Amino acid sequence: MKNVAEEKPLEHVPKKTAEMVCEFWVQGTCVYGDQCPYLHSWLRGDKFKRLAEVQGHNKAVNGIALPLRCNKLCSGSSDGTIRLWDCHTGQCANVINLGGEVGSVCSEGQWLFVGMPNVVKVSLKPSNVLFQFLFGPKLIYYDLQLQDGVILAWKGTCKSNLTFQLAAILKGHTHGITSLVVGGNSLYSGSKDHTIRVWDHENWQCIMTLNGHDDFVKSLICWDKYLFSGSLDCTIKVWASTEDGCLEVIYTHSEEQSILALSGMTDPDVKPILYCSCSDKSVHLYELSTGRLFAKQEVQTLQIGPGGLFFTGDQTGLLTVYTWLAE
Repeated sequence: MKNVAEEKPLEHVPKKTAEMVCEFWVQGTCVYGDQCPYLHSWLRGDKFKRLAEVQGHNKAVNGIALPLRCNKLCSGSSDGTIRLWDCHTGQCANVINLGGEVGSVCSEGQWLFVGMPNVVKVSLKPSNVLFQFLFGPKLIYYDLQLQDGVILAWKGTCKSNLTFQLAAILKGHTHGITSLVVGGNSLYSGSKDHTIRVWDHENWQCIMTLNGHDDFVKSLICWDKYLFSGSLDCTIKVWASTEDGCLEVIYTHSEEQSILALSGMTDPDVKPILYCSCSDKSVHLYELSTGRLFAKQEVQTLQIGPGGLFFTGDQTGLLTVYTWLAE
């Protein structure tokens, strides 16, 4: 079959396409070589490098976690499996088949939480594959949140056996929950109803509803004294407290593509760097930078690791490891 790129003269390709990865290079069929106006690289920038990529999942990676005091990196996928990767060798140490699509993976201390349709599975030691089940009557778990707009708060105890008790049911959102984050004494929830709700930890009451986005709120992170929100409306908003205790938008950054996930860390110079995954199959880095990371398909999950490591998981099932370069 004739290469389509051969029929398109270089001069007809806009210069701004240098911000995009060459699709033919990805397939190994680009005929232009160094003269190609598209990028022949998985990243743009000189402060970080692609350290490794690990392939094992055959569908989208939807969650990445690093449980405390565990030498395994955990990834969950739409292929119905949790994979445990050895942090020293990069080899897959174990595959846990859960028999259903994994929507999210996250860790809190040594706890590992796996969100699936109708169930959240929990493990204190992931390598032991001892999962407990948290059910909610007539409620659907996904991404560790619920699709009907209701949030369940659970309290765990290890006095005798691993058990969880339902602590509160939080109602207020009118559509599915897409993101949850804890900051200070508050819980923040982002929703498909375009709003962010702030919940008090003490009485579990909604103390504030933030209206600012025009589409699904896909990701929330708390950083220092600020709340960052990313949305399918192609904007990132930075929220800060006012003198009367309310939250208001102090900055809005616009992208050309929808925002899928946010994360943040400091670089070797201790500069804060915001990671922003977009629907154009790239991860943008901003000094709050310094470059852009690319993927074969959309990156739905980002995870920060120790020692300057950070991880991305894309829709093809590829888990990629990056690291900052020391000065």
